[in-house]
Amino acid sequence: MMVGFISFGAGLLSWTLVEYAVHGWMGHLHATFVTPIHAVHHRDPRAVFAIGTWPPVLAIAALLLVWFGLAPGVLWYLGLLAGFAAYEVMHYRIHFAFRLTPAEQRLRAHHLVHHLRRPTMCLGVTTSFWDKVFGPEPSEPQSAALYESVKDVPPLDGRSNLGSLISSLRFAPRNS
Repeated sequence: MMVGFISFGAGLLSWTLVEYAVHGWMGHLHATFVTPIHAVHHRDPRAVFAIGTWPPVLAIAALLLVWFGLAPGVLWYLGLLAGFAAYEVMHYRIHFAFRLTPAEQRLRAHHLVHHLRRPTMCLGVTTSFWDKVFGPEPSEPQSAALYESVKDVPPLDGRSNLGSLISSLRFAPRNS
């Protein structure tokens, strides 16, 4: 049982590095297949959810559970998915929520600096840890000035890309 908790927790923590690699390295610092997909979010910050990613990662989870049960590797993958789900919620809240906890306010300032001031810096969304490890974090005095410069940016209003998708499915004409 302890191995299961450790495996899940390791997957959850691993998500932060996967997020950084996909968003930072593949979305910004190197031209990859992720770059044009992620550019949509920078053109329209309402496109906060990675909708197309969920069907394959959930299918993989289902197959792993059927084939291997709750083996440590499967629990690690489920922890990774839990991290991805937490990222999706946090990313939405950073862009849309009017009331944020102090930790969310720091992450919001960090992410808005990335969006509005320094697109090749502040690449972590759920944590700034990897920015500190790999270097694209502004210096302390520069960070304070950059965070101050985005503190009055209001949250987005309207629907996210998920809200728009759900709305379009709900009101789509049915063929009888």
